[in-house]
Amino acid sequence: MRAVIQRVLEASVTIDGKVVSKIKSGLLILVGIVEEDTKEDIDWLTKKIANLRIFNDENGVMNNSLININGDAIVVSQFTLQASTKKGNRPSYIKAAKPEVAVPLYNQFVSQIEAELNKKVGTGVFGADMKVTLVNDGPVTIIIDSKERV
Repeated sequence: MRAVIQRVLEASVTIDGKVVSKIKSGLLILVGIVEEDTKEDIDWLTKKIANLRIFNDENGVMNNSLININGDAIVVSQFTLQASTKKGNRPSYIKAAKPEVAVPLYNQFVSQIEAELNKKVGTGVFGADMKVTLVNDGPVTIIIDSKERV
């Protein structure tokens, strides 16, 4: 499971002209799922994201987590994070999990991050054509892959 985490001043997800999620200060979390992902990947990744110290403290040092600042989050499924660009110029998405595997794992990820943060998070709609807007704060953008944790 791969995640791109962006510290944002605000973010939103719009589908068919309707805003379905909107936050102020917090994280926009893009998640790419592969067939081999498990509950263990979800547990590790959600804990890592919730506790990642990428928000400034009173001295301007990145020392606070999303939990510390009581920030908000939006989680968006993005299969293109699993793209392979090794051969040719057209990315291959063969590693991305099929919907029958990815949807339950995505839903588990959302539930688990909500449990870690002790609050509801915004989401996109799996498989929808989404327009994601954000104001990246910093900019701070971090990529985390649960398969590279050891």
